[in-house]
Amino acid sequence: MNRESRTDASGELRAASQAQPNIALIKYWGKRDVALNLPVVGSISITLESLWTRTDVHFMPGQKDDRVSLNGRSDQAETKRITKCLDLLRTRAGVDYGANVASRNNFPTAAGLASSASGFAALVHAGARALNLDLSLEEQSMLARRCSGSAARSIFGGYVEWVHGKLADGTDSVARPLLDANAWPLRVAVAITSTAAKQVGSTEGMNRTAETSPYQSAWIDTQEADLSVARDAIRARDFDALASISEYSCLKMHALALAAQPGLLYWNGATVECMHRVRALRQQGVPVFFTVDAGPQLKAVCEPSAIEQVKAALRDAPGVLDVLDTGLGEGARAIATDLVGA
Repeated sequence: MNRESRTDASGELRAASQAQPNIALIKYWGKRDVALNLPVVGSISITLESLWTRTDVHFMPGQKDDRVSLNGRSDQAETKRITKCLDLLRTRAGVDYGANVASRNNFPTAAGLASSASGFAALVHAGARALNLDLSLEEQSMLARRCSGSAARSIFGGYVEWVHGKLADGTDSVARPLLDANAWPLRVAVAITSTAAKQVGSTEGMNRTAETSPYQSAWIDTQEADLSVARDAIRARDFDALASISEYSCLKMHALALAAQPGLLYWNGATVECMHRVRALRQQGVPVFFTVDAGPQLKAVCEPSAIEQVKAALRDAPGVLDVLDTGLGEGARAIATDLVGA
């Protein structure tokens, strides 16, 4: 590779970016190509505001290896994933510099809160800027997808659709914005029911589900209809319609995973209790619905006027450790490097 330096205005091959996790309302579960992270179905998500990953990428000419710090710690398995992701950027830039990467989350990692999505979206955004790569947001989304599937959506803010695509090379499997966050500013109460990393990661869980769940074909066959209903609900700002289709997609995904062999159970008792509480609130006329990803944390999406009532109901549930409150946020963006440790 060419070792010609590509420096920014400060003379350093360094940049920092922030990205937020996204929560899928119409779920992504299953891959048609594991190596390229191509999904078997499309998905629709919301990008959160108050939860974030901040990542500083500093390419070092002459350094062979990547040195990674995640929340102040080194993790060999995660370093391998980050190196694989940075290699995509290095290939485009024509360099082979090792990098020092420092990344920090302000929320639990690998616990069902999409830390992988925000982490790799921030990594691609910062790494591309550090190497002065002129990449469109769609190109960044495609590269982020190859590092972690749902990271494709965290490049964008607000309401986002990730298209599953049809091409074998995955160039048409990218995320695109549907609606800006401020156009329909819903809020999300996140019930933290565990801070431990989940025992079965999403990729392993998806592979097991595809190989053993008898519901896999039904999941694929019904997804386009769900996406259409959700798109229409978002464009019309129809909360009841979005609530209905989102809970349906959530429970359908978990039913699919539960039917794998052995079955995948990402919930705990507090997760289920929070579901009951959200449904009880909606029966009382409170505009709220739940969704749960591959982990035990419940996300209650609601109209802004209901957020305090929703948080109070979740906080009172046995087993809930904390309740986070967030609006909908922006996509990946540049920040100052000194903010990463702040």
